[in-house]
Amino acid sequence: MNPLPSSPAEDQSLIAALKAGEEHAYEQLVRRFGGWLLGVARRLVHGEQEAQDALQDAFLSAFKAIDRFQGDASLATWLHRITVNAALMRLRHRRRRPETLFEDLSSGDGARQDPNYPPVNWSESAEVAAERAETREFVRAMIDELPDTYRTVLVLRDIEEYDTAETAKELGITPNAVKIRLHRARQALRDRIDRRLRAFDPEARP
Repeated sequence: MNPLPSSPAEDQSLIAALKAGEEHAYEQLVRRFGGWLLGVARRLVHGEQEAQDALQDAFLSAFKAIDRFQGDASLATWLHRITVNAALMRLRHRRRRPETLFEDLSSGDGARQDPNYPPVNWSESAEVAAERAETREFVRAMIDELPDTYRTVLVLRDIEEYDTAETAKELGITPNAVKIRLHRARQALRDRIDRRLRAFDPEARP
């Protein structure tokens, strides 16, 4: 889902109304961007209530900061970044689930794999696969099973389309750490998809 289309002039008018404290402007902002931003939050946190709470946090932050919005980026881009920050903040403050050893997640980099069943050649990125209607929910479920350390990097890079430097800044890690985690996350995702497909069709071959 994308935000409802609008022209730069419409955005400027909405921003001016928000800064003036006009109530209808807040309603319009939520109506135009709420569904899209909720989708962003859902990809980063666990559970519908967590996503709703993250979205509420994001809108509150946006309302408080609107006077400082200078228009250096589009309104959609600004709200997207605020929502990502709100979702990541919720991840940091909730009890983190135990991180599974990477060797248990992926068959790559020294992990054992059955020589009789080589990995399926699943070469699409998470973003491409998620765009396909018939696989969207399946891939989303596989991504949700990844430990947060890997899942957040995968979502930011392959779905939200942040670059390496932006992802590193959001997560408070180095660009090299982003590259390593992304590599491992992609391997783990491919392996989980491969295993799940084989569970449905044990005779599957590349």
